[in-house]
Amino acid sequence: MEEVDVEPSPMLIPSAGFHQRHLGFEWGPGDLLVYETNYKLQGPRSAGSPLVHVVRKDEDICSPILRKLFNESHLIFVGLQKIKEDVPSKNKKSQFVSISKNYRSVIRACMEELQQNAGKHSPDTHRTRREGCSRSADHAVVLFSVSAQDGSLASQYGDQVSILLAIELIWNLCEVLFIDAAPAGSLLLHLLDWVRLHKSDVDARAREVLQSESPAQHQSYWDVVISLVLQGRMDEARQVLSKQASLRAESSSVFKRMDVLLQTMPIFNPTGTQTLTEFDVKWRHWHEECDRCLQDNTFASNRHLETIVKILVGDEDTILEQKELLSTWYHFLVTRLLFTHPTIKPPDLHYYAQSSMNMFLGPRAPPEPLDIILLSAFEFDLHQVIKDCSIALNNWWFVAHLTDLLDHCKLLQSHNLHFGSNLREFLVLEYASGLFTHHSLWQLAVDYFDHCPEFGRVYLELQIERIPLDTERKAIKVLRICEDRQMSEQVRSICKIMAKRALRNNRLGSALSWSIRAKDAAFATLISERFLQDYCNKGSFTDLDLLDNLGPAMLLSDRLTFLGKYREFHRLYGENRFSEAAKLLLSLMTAKIAPRGLWMTLLTDALPLLEQKEVIFSVDQTYELMSCLEELNTGTKDSNTTDQDEDIESTKTELLRLALARNLAMAIVKEGTIET
Repeated sequence: MEEVDVEPSPMLIPSAGFHQRHLGFEWGPGDLLVYETNYKLQGPRSAGSPLVHVVRKDEDICSPILRKLFNESHLIFVGLQKIKEDVPSKNKKSQFVSISKNYRSVIRACMEELQQNAGKHSPDTHRTRREGCSRSADHAVVLFSVSAQDGSLASQYGDQVSILLAIELIWNLCEVLFIDAAPAGSLLLHLLDWVRLHKSDVDARAREVLQSESPAQHQSYWDVVISLVLQGRMDEARQVLSKQASLRAESSSVFKRMDVLLQTMPIFNPTGTQTLTEFDVKWRHWHEECDRCLQDNTFASNRHLETIVKILVGDEDTILEQKELLSTWYHFLVTRLLFTHPTIKPPDLHYYAQSSMNMFLGPRAPPEPLDIILLSAFEFDLHQVIKDCSIALNNWWFVAHLTDLLDHCKLLQSHNLHFGSNLREFLVLEYASGLFTHHSLWQLAVDYFDHCPEFGRVYLELQIERIPLDTERKAIKVLRICEDRQMSEQVRSICKIMAKRALRNNRLGSALSWSIRAKDAAFATLISERFLQDYCNKGSFTDLDLLDNLGPAMLLSDRLTFLGKYREFHRLYGENRFSEAAKLLLSLMTAKIAPRGLWMTLLTDALPLLEQKEVIFSVDQTYELMSCLEELNTGTKDSNTTDQDEDIESTKTELLRLALARNLAMAIVKEGTIET
């Protein structure tokens, strides 16, 4: 993957439409926008109408079952990031292998659920194409994409199962070769487990044969025996073979001899005390014994037993004759190694892999994408595996999570891309960007961006701005994410959007709350004005809980400060704390906090206090009120006021003058009496 990718040549797509122009397209994070261009179409015209189409690239993100895969793997991913970096990677090997198996178990669980759903929607419950990622032509197609219009829902589920089977097959092999990094001896044991797991149809056929009335007479009997031998499952092969031996007393010695060969085949035990050299010597002795039986024609009387002994000695032509039972070249590879080179070392693996693929496929059958990916893995070319998977698979889930795990294993440290970010971060960013196109999975993407140290924050800031804030609940979720990451610009943007939306819907309390969170003084002033207008029109405040608990937030703007204090005046008045209310009302006017247009309203609010039996305003306070009233009356008159409005204002002024004069007299008498 060191080469710089060449820019692809432009391709004109024939269009349908009245204008008969070519189509253009543009990839988004998860969709493809197709539109009509100015390039005129040459040749015959087609019928249709000019439309803009949105083509979804990643259909898997819309599958409810596969969303479970995304959710479960997200938890594993986050857990992996918490493994301490200061611990040597060799000491963390068991943890990494365990995490890899967790990923595979999630894939398996999704496959099982998809298979169950495919069965519910179709009578053909075995639609998943030979269940082992075989080399059928339709599998090569399904590796590239899953079409939402691929016939029935069962067909769609079947396609998704096939993709997950391929993904799990590749992941399991990478786990064996790179993460677990099994040495010689253990390597073949892991490869045998890999083949057995992904060639599970043998177990189903074995059960079918053994549960029949006459197993030895079953048409698949010998196929089962040979299949078990090809997978190195000698004890099970002996069990099935015993059914035949019990029926043929005259040839029981031949079957007993085969039973001994199968029973005595050496299997390396990595936890035992036997060294690899000792095992190799023992295996060669056993191999010579099998060859001696073949040369002596010990099994010439039974062609099936003779085929088995030829397999045991590693006769490649005989093994190749079992193509139908092997079904894949990589099964052939593992069987070939089992009977010719069980102590294979990892560096030698690619020679056998390449020759096995060539032998199995032959010169006419070209390798498919899956074959090329597996061969690259056997060649220990990690970057080629990741590159080919990125091209062949229809979303970034697999390559992003596998690359992240391999990066933690310190297997990708030497590889950087030509445009800045390393390979691991690039793939994680691409995967997370795709998640952001989904209405609920976008929340998972945040954690992926958090663990991309170079460009993660930049991507998150760009993607956050594209999230549709459909509801206030969703907006609060997005806001909390931004606040936790000190994304102040995005916080302000979200709050402004929500404040304007609330204001359009005449939800003043919500609008004020959002503007305060945005620390937008201008917008807070505007909403405060609306609150005051509503009060003037209705005679009462709304959203009292918010106004009563503004606290220091009321200092955001002068108008908001006035609104908060004015509401406090009404609260004090309602609690019969008249002296405090009067002092606060006067301070709002004398400190010029109150807008001049509301002075008459404030003075009118003072009337009930002026007419109390007990003197509330002192002499000085009364003079200040008189001064405010006179200042208001000597100011510039509004040219838009009607005669009726002037009459009302005049009446209010006269009432206030009368009340102020009466209060002044009472205050003078009271204060004079006190002084005396």
